[in-house]
Amino acid sequence: MTRLSVVVPVWNQAPLVRACLRSVFAALEALALDAEVIVVDDASTDGARELVAREFPAARLLAQDENRGFARAANAGLAAARGELLLLLNSDTELDAAGLARLVRELDDEPALDLVAPRLVEPDGATQRALMAYPRLVTALWWGTPLGRRWPDARELARYAARAADPERDHEDLQPPAAAWLVRRAAWTAVGPFDEALELFFNDVDWCRRLVARGGRLRYVAAATVLHHGGASTRARADFVPRWQTDRLRYYRKHFGLRGALVVKLAVSLTFADWWVRNALRRMLGRAAEPSAPTARAFAAFLRA
Repeated sequence: MTRLSVVVPVWNQAPLVRACLRSVFAALEALALDAEVIVVDDASTDGARELVAREFPAARLLAQDENRGFARAANAGLAAARGELLLLLNSDTELDAAGLARLVRELDDEPALDLVAPRLVEPDGATQRALMAYPRLVTALWWGTPLGRRWPDARELARYAARAADPERDHEDLQPPAAAWLVRRAAWTAVGPFDEALELFFNDVDWCRRLVARGGRLRYVAAATVLHHGGASTRARADFVPRWQTDRLRYYRKHFGLRGALVVKLAVSLTFADWWVRNALRRMLGRAAEPSAPTARAFAAFLRA
């Protein structure tokens, strides 16, 4: 069996894809790992697919005909992987040999560990505070709502954002984002693939929750770093906010049932009402205001979901 499979889902952002894959192949060469690289192109429109085929012929390119989101792209790559260890990387990351070696060593030294994730850093070396606690039912009423804006130091916001957690130390009780995960194949097989109903967001939260529920262990390894350009692909999506809200609704419905769905819809209703009032006041005062109709239609469609 191949020692390591590196899986990189790609959607546009060709320059970042180039930087990511250059870093991957350089790290693998430096460590002389028995590895394969699988790139899943999620119907890019900016030449990213052609770039991979032209500049990285050693990578196995899986080309999807339509954009289906991160969960499906990642699942396709991981299903095709043959490695004992599976490294899932966002295309807006850059790998280095020392960070990869440290992650592999963590799993080799501790057989009870199922997943390890690095500390994500900005291009200037600053640490990204990417660790989160698992959302609770009440979290939906605070995160991204008028309540959270009015009381930003609320206890639930501090808990969910893991503000007390030192990112320079290892953690096992918090959820690392799937920007860079090293997972044992056995754990991925046991837990199962990402829930594809969670197209872009919350699929990693759901997967970690399922892992922990089975008695599995994950670890954030502060000594291993991966450069992360911070959601470059997701920010480029025109449906970023509706997609986030829809995926959050599906996550809450899955884990909290009808109560979860109702709480999320209440939270979004409060947020929409607050936006509507503030937008109307801006218009009345002659200030720049957003068009109301598109947001109202999106809100109505969300309530029907």
